[in-house]
Amino acid sequence: MTDMTERKLGVYICHCGGNISDYVNVEKVVDAVKGEPDVVTVKTNIFTCSDAAQQDMISEIQEKKLDGIVIASCSPKLHLNTFRAMAERAGLNPYQYTQVNIREQCSWAHTHSKDAATDKAIKLVRAGIARTGLSIPLSRLRVDTTPAALVIGAGVAGLRAALALSDMGISVHIVELAEQPGGMVGKWGEMFPNGKKGSEIIDSLVKKVRQRENINLFANAKIIEKSGNVGKFSVKLLVNGTDTISLIVGGIIVATGFDPYAPLSGEFGFGLYGVITLPEYEELLAQSAGSLKYNGRDIDTVTYMYCVGSREHFKEDNPHAYCSRYCCTAGVHAALRTAELRPEAHQFHLFRDMRTYGKYEVLYDEALEKGSVFLRYEESEPPEVTLEDGSLKVRVKDRLTGGEEIEIATDLVVLVTGMVPRANPELVNVLKLPVGKDGFFNEIHPKLKPVETVIDGLFISGAAQGPKTLAESVASSMAASSKVGALLLKGYIDLEPLVAKVDPDLCVWCGACEQACPYGAVQRINCDGKEIAGINPVLCKGEGACVPVCPKQAIDVEGYTNKQIESMIEALAREAA
Repeated sequence: MTDMTERKLGVYICHCGGNISDYVNVEKVVDAVKGEPDVVTVKTNIFTCSDAAQQDMISEIQEKKLDGIVIASCSPKLHLNTFRAMAERAGLNPYQYTQVNIREQCSWAHTHSKDAATDKAIKLVRAGIARTGLSIPLSRLRVDTTPAALVIGAGVAGLRAALALSDMGISVHIVELAEQPGGMVGKWGEMFPNGKKGSEIIDSLVKKVRQRENINLFANAKIIEKSGNVGKFSVKLLVNGTDTISLIVGGIIVATGFDPYAPLSGEFGFGLYGVITLPEYEELLAQSAGSLKYNGRDIDTVTYMYCVGSREHFKEDNPHAYCSRYCCTAGVHAALRTAELRPEAHQFHLFRDMRTYGKYEVLYDEALEKGSVFLRYEESEPPEVTLEDGSLKVRVKDRLTGGEEIEIATDLVVLVTGMVPRANPELVNVLKLPVGKDGFFNEIHPKLKPVETVIDGLFISGAAQGPKTLAESVASSMAASSKVGALLLKGYIDLEPLVAKVDPDLCVWCGACEQACPYGAVQRINCDGKEIAGINPVLCKGEGACVPVCPKQAIDVEGYTNKQIESMIEALAREAA
């Protein structure tokens, strides 16, 4: 199976408390793999991740001088680091350990057939053994870091992230595209739950930022160049359209915010006199003092139209299928402020689903108590807004009254618009930001790595990564700043060694690998008078896009070499036969 010297491999198969053993015959897997070449021990555990099981494995690794282990258990996303740390404690190189997923990929995927789940588990474990038999010791890549950070966007998320980093003793540079900091929140009036105006919140944050000696705020500025890697990014800014500033930073937080949805002409009556968007109504409320008027006329009736620019499953062109999360709460809160300014006003809320989730349910209850009327309509039968004899009319079929058609004469129609991604193709291109299907910036995993991107040292926060309330935006900015702090405060970071490597004897530099790499990790270098491909291991993510395009097969990925992959395929094919 291997052209290396004889190995000593250990295989450990987990019951996972029944999660695996209920559908995979664990003992049959043991019998099938214990005769594999180089395997000197095969054991099972009820919970392999438990402290007791880990200690038993450490003892066996040391006693039998194992130089590779295979653990067949759950997804590596859960316990890869757990078992790598265990291997290190035993004196085994952590990259000579392979985790085979027989829970999600076998047990849970094949609950209909225990035999099929068991057979698949045997094949996967044999493939893991084959790969481990060709493994070599690898060392993490250590990179020195610069104790400075760049925050892009001076809205609430960006300002709070900058202050948090400043508190850690990290120098911060804030870059804001607009002439004034504050983002969308700076335009808003009273906000829930603290009752403060958005402008007051922004003024307080900006004042604190300007008082910090280790924070620089660049307004009317944008990033035009970025190079380098995590720990030491070289960034060039264009300020006021004329001045160029160069910075060196260890980490970057993107907090560029969102744009409010702009309704199409005629959408729910948009374009008619008296049909306005929620942001426009928010500004109207913020400017109102003691009375509520629109163009000098008292407002007696307000009709709110929800899900405008959100949950648009019915649209063929550029649909925003996601829920914008904050709109229901914002609309209901606007109704409460309206009731304070004009208690006698009639207010109608036309909705598909009301999502004032969590503590914001209090607002919904209060709005009901103060006279707001909620009418629920079908997505297939949206309300109609018309202007008749100078007066707005809204017709809607209310599901809550059995589909009865109701006509509302109203002074204002407020379109409760959602959030859409802020268009910034230049920034996306410079930073190589990952963009999701919804147009917002994409994190690696919404639960396990909610603010991290596939680019080491580059983090996203706030509404730049998806619709959020103010509290949620601040929470994500704190998460991003804590991640940057963890990277920079030690003075160094350790990166995965599972990166591409080039065989200089085979490479003739054709440039195919450079074009295939999405991370810019490949460049042409001179090696002993010969031009070949050079890999920047700090930028490389081990994705392997460069491997299949190489006509000379001169590139491998450490830990997943061609020989290792071929050995796994052979092990699977042999079992299938």
